[in-house]
Amino acid sequence: MRRQEKDRPRIILGIDPGSIVCGYGIIKSADSKQSAVYSRQSQATDTIYIASGRIMLPSKQPLNVRLKELYSNLADIIREYSPHEVAIEKVFFAKSIKAALVLGQARGAALVAAASSGLPVYEYSALEVKKAIVGYGRAEKHQVQSMVSKILSLKTKLSADSADALALALCHLNTMKILK
Repeated sequence: MRRQEKDRPRIILGIDPGSIVCGYGIIKSADSKQSAVYSRQSQATDTIYIASGRIMLPSKQPLNVRLKELYSNLADIIREYSPHEVAIEKVFFAKSIKAALVLGQARGAALVAAASSGLPVYEYSALEVKKAIVGYGRAEKHQVQSMVSKILSLKTKLSADSADALALALCHLNTMKILK
């Protein structure tokens, strides 16, 4: 990638996958010309908060129906916000094999939504994200929520799922800055 392309503003979609609740968060890197334009921008990181939320899936529906709905919702978000890149959490060991398999299938739906839109996908472990955001890989969820709100200068409280998704996007943005 040429230096000029690396320096242009990037929209990043972070996805915290789940088969019942999937968090998403969208941020934009800002160049110095944009700094004064946006009101919800963190001055420390020149990062602009765009949107975040949770995709709530009906727990009583069969898994295949929830996965289809998850894919459809993520595809809509991608169409609406036109991100350049997607950051998603890597598979981790869940409490049970069944939980890990279901989570893996939700990740699969998210990966297909990104791939169907031609977006590059970057994966980060929970440890990498926590270390990038809080400075400690074993940080608690509330610490991640608090730091994400501070980094993005948000006044409203984030849900844990939205904060995790935004943390993924921030981790990716910081990683890309280091690789320049």
